Amino acid sequence: MEIKNLELPSLNKFASDYMKGNLQAENYFHYDLSKPGIFHERYNEVMTRSFLRNELADYIQQYMARFGPAAVVEKNIEDLRKEDSVVVIGGQQAGLLSGPLYTIHKVISIIKLAEEQEQALGKRVIPVFWIAGEDHDLAEVNHVYILKDGNPEKKSYPLYHPFKTMITDMELDADTAMSWISEILESYGESEFTNDLLNKMRAILEKEGTFADFFAALMNEWFCKYGLLLIDAGDPALRKIESRYFRDLIQMSGKITDSVLTQQAFMQDNGYKRTIEMEQNAANLFYYDRKKKERTLLERSNSLFVGKNGELSFTEADLIEMAEKRPESLSNNVVTRPLMQEMLFPVLAFISGPGEIAYWAELKQAFEQFGMKMPPIIPRLNITILERGIATDMAETGLELTNVLVSGTKSEQDLYVESVKDDTVESLFNETKLLLAEKHQLISKKVMELDKGLGPILAKNRELLLGQLDFMHGKVVKSTMQKHDVMLRKFQRVETSLFPVGSPQERIWNIFYYLNKYGPEFIEDIMDLDYNFDNTHKVICL
Repeated sequence: MEIKNLELPSLNKFASDYMKGNLQAENYFHYDLSKPGIFHERYNEVMTRSFLRNELADYIQQYMARFGPAAVVEKNIEDLRKEDSVVVIGGQQAGLLSGPLYTIHKVISIIKLAEEQEQALGKRVIPVFWIAGEDHDLAEVNHVYILKDGNPEKKSYPLYHPFKTMITDMELDADTAMSWISEILESYGESEFTNDLLNKMRAILEKEGTFADFFAALMNEWFCKYGLLLIDAGDPALRKIESRYFRDLIQMSGKITDSVLTQQAFMQDNGYKRTIEMEQNAANLFYYDRKKKERTLLERSNSLFVGKNGELSFTEADLIEMAEKRPESLSNNVVTRPLMQEMLFPVLAFISGPGEIAYWAELKQAFEQFGMKMPPIIPRLNITILERGIATDMAETGLELTNVLVSGTKSEQDLYVESVKDDTVESLFNETKLLLAEKHQLISKKVMELDKGLGPILAKNRELLLGQLDFMHGKVVKSTMQKHDVMLRKFQRVETSLFPVGSPQERIWNIFYYLNKYGPEFIEDIMDLDYNFDNTHKVICL
């Protein structure tokens, strides 16, 4: 394996300007990545604050005990208790089978930056992954893509659940899940590693009964040797630690909303679209009915906090009492989750996806309401895995890697198709259609002078004649394509692997395709590579 670094444009305008240094960073963030020494500056700032380190370490120890954490994980938990340690943190939804590849890329980024900065600072820097278990969007996490007839197709876990239940509480049926997983691996093609993968998944499912726990078990399986700590944002045990911070979020609710709206207006004035959708009455908290397992977004209405459809109503005192006595009934949204994260952890840096960069910028003034600075926002590693066979197909088709990663293969494939067409045949068909249309028009004109009632028949006759020519032309084109099918399949394979359904590889494909093909050491192999946080696109050549 080796890494190639490519300069690729970002799909997100704000993220692109941020990574290229094309904006005044201090207007959007508290740390400018272009300036040297920001991690030392951030470390010193974190050291001026206090955290519930022991409570947090106790929680992580209790939470991860079920997964059989490695010794290095236990050490990191103990080091988190120490006042001079910090963390690199990032998070993602608990996708089944880990979700799209970018989740793996984010974990790699967290671990690699923590290792890099621990060496640079000479301090303990601990990698932490925040599982967004409090999210309730099942459609975000219930599927992976498989190959069907050579094309990507979404394969969803067979569960109908119309309620807004936190993913932490979404149960998995072991037999149903195993059947679903078996179909997915079968679509990738049986290999010498397939049975071991299936047995491993069966063993995990026998112990872990929810979406979030299944996800956490996989993360621990793959990354425990690197000391990765896991938390589940939907875990009631974590809510007990968050209790005192919920009180602050409730009391500051109006100011939080105002500060975000003000920052959004500033960003819009500077040409950037708002990322977080919110209204002036947003409370930025959910109420979670643990009996019904239903999550309801709260809004402020005069002096009350109400459910979006008016089905719930709380006073500020009610919510504060809830935060103190039943904090598991409260849940953060996209605005308050980063604030809660900053209150809980001594964060040296936050690893962010392109979309997250934009919405964190909208939170700058919200952090300031609490006298906090948001941590350095570090773009995660963007990675594409280039298999040897795909590289060979690219060489034989003359495709250029950068172009494929930006826009796929369609334009080059169309040029190839044009190049193999018989120009003489194409010219004859075009000339014949023009001549037929011209002569038919003359005939129609003359016939209409004799009988105008024949107009509809003449029009239909013209369509039939031209249609027959198009039919014959299609048959000729199809015959040509069949003769060049081998080459056209190469174009398709390249696009399917590197730019499936018009998206970057990391948004569609799942790590299990590679684990099934290359074995369980695949993740260790890509972890052994050297990565630089230089905002270039990393192509891992197998």
